[in-house]
Amino acid sequence: MAHVPEPPVTDHHSQFDLLRQRRFLPYFTVQALGAFNDNVYRQAIIGLLGAMALAGTLAADTRALYTQLAPAIFILPYFLFSATAGQIAEKLEKQRLIVITTAMEIAIMSLAAVGFVLQNMPLLLVALFCTGLQSTLFGPVKYSILPSVLRPEELTGGNGLVEMGTSISILLGMIFGGSIFLLAGAAGPYVAAVSIVVLAIAGNLVARRIPRVDAGEPGLRVSWNVLRESLRIWKLTRRQPAVRNAVLGVSWFWFIGTVLTAQLPMYAETNLGGTQALYIFALALFSIGVGAGSLLCEKLSGRTVEIGLVPLGAFGVSAFMLDLYFARPGEALAAGLSVTQFVAAPGSWRIILDLTGIGLFTGFFVVPLFALIQSRTPRAELARVIAGMNIQNAAFIVAAAVIGIALQRFLGWSIPQLFLALAIANALVALWIFSIVPEFFMRFVSWLMVRALYRLELHGIEKHVPDEGPALLVCNHVSYMDALILAATIPRPVRFVMYHRIFNVPVMRWIFRTARAIPIAGAREDPALMQRAFDAIDAALAEGEIVGIFPEGALTKDGDIAPFKSGVERILQRAADAGRPVPVVPMALRGMWSSMWSRRDSRLGRMRVPRRFRARVAVVAEAPVSDPEVTAQQLEARVRALRGAEA
Repeated sequence: MAHVPEPPVTDHHSQFDLLRQRRFLPYFTVQALGAFNDNVYRQAIIGLLGAMALAGTLAADTRALYTQLAPAIFILPYFLFSATAGQIAEKLEKQRLIVITTAMEIAIMSLAAVGFVLQNMPLLLVALFCTGLQSTLFGPVKYSILPSVLRPEELTGGNGLVEMGTSISILLGMIFGGSIFLLAGAAGPYVAAVSIVVLAIAGNLVARRIPRVDAGEPGLRVSWNVLRESLRIWKLTRRQPAVRNAVLGVSWFWFIGTVLTAQLPMYAETNLGGTQALYIFALALFSIGVGAGSLLCEKLSGRTVEIGLVPLGAFGVSAFMLDLYFARPGEALAAGLSVTQFVAAPGSWRIILDLTGIGLFTGFFVVPLFALIQSRTPRAELARVIAGMNIQNAAFIVAAAVIGIALQRFLGWSIPQLFLALAIANALVALWIFSIVPEFFMRFVSWLMVRALYRLELHGIEKHVPDEGPALLVCNHVSYMDALILAATIPRPVRFVMYHRIFNVPVMRWIFRTARAIPIAGAREDPALMQRAFDAIDAALAEGEIVGIFPEGALTKDGDIAPFKSGVERILQRAADAGRPVPVVPMALRGMWSSMWSRRDSRLGRMRVPRRFRARVAVVAEAPVSDPEVTAQQLEARVRALRGAEA
């Protein structure tokens, strides 16, 4: 009986669909409420300090001391307790831990409420330290839970929503918290007290709606030796070069964000000529940019973990920060400008665009890094890796604050000069990271090529390509770009097997080698290379990786599918003999024959401008075949049926 393929399923989901699902929405709401409440609390403390100074109950030097102490008190628990928090997040069921940490928040905010009512700053600082402790405990579970509730193709979109929600919640929390004492007057302490407790209770109630998520390593024994475990957990972040440098990239993101946001209040006053309202406006531009960039990552990545966006984000941040320096290198000519007056002033739109652009490309930079860390780290280690990253993040935040103060006070740098130095440093750090792990830049080049040359339509990829475990992909072979197109559409990394002459094509060779492609030759041409290829394929499948092959053995010369060679049977038989049968996912490329880099034209013709620049190409997949004795001819028939008449 002839095989009849099922109707293809088109992959046209939106990340916003997650906001309608219980597996994501309660978690998203909890982390957004937590970020909002933290910033309401911290800004309310600043507001109380100002109110007490105006009332004459607090000396100016004491106010300055409290203002400087507050950030240090909040960040200190990340150094002291991140190692313990990572172990606890690994050991406990994650929903239970979130409920515990949000219950802690209720108790902490109740203590802070007493501090507001009594206007007792030492008590408020104790509560601030406890808030940092609660954030330290929540941090590892915040990101380690995502791979357990999202599919690989949803990781980028889910992280984008989380970063968007966090950045907007921080902004709104700062506005709300900063407005309490301005609008409520004498009732400010009571409004602040009620607000933070109500928000904490709301977070705990929503946390109880999060579905159960199993512990990563329930048998883990928690070690209470802070120094030893901090070092051990930090070393976990460095096992894989890609993860190590993704963690470094996230820490660098915090460095940039700390320098920028710390300087914005004085920048708005001195260089933009505005007031507190203009500072909030500038911060809003940056935050909205981060949110927009985070959300755009899913669209730009094609629902894969596309680390090719990281170089784009890094150099985009440097470009806009560099332009921000040239847009306003000196002090403002006016003072006391409202937001409306600033917007109407000459040259202001350039500054507005720069601040938004910095945020936008920051989103492109950090979201794929989080997704990469989550997808490449073993589930049983992820919470501890996140904890190790938090330790490093805290160190970078402190370094950013110290360096910023030192450059301004001891070298006399202006804020625009500090932004210029940061733009240059960011470009240099990015180049260094991408040089030691070329996978980042390789993915950027391949992403740019694929997205510039083709318009992709996906059918059945999410449904039929396994989320985890080994799999063998078989696909028709039409052009030199086939492997790059498949890599751009499959959420997981794929080890492609390709003819060694294609593997060695100039420029492309660097991409293929960095992507760990497996070169192969015919038995008559180079039997040793062929044997090494089969050994590498078997090893990759044994490690649970996805391997992609083109069983025709060569590019099609006429647009038709050539007979599949028996090598696919050899691969499957070898895996079955070892007691680990591998599913085979039939796939097909449509529309590639008449696009560039196929053999439709002569070599001279291929050098001319192609007829179908930005060709519309479909990538189709169907249900995996689990029979280890499936033949090459049967797989060929399935791929032919998937491709249909459109070559």
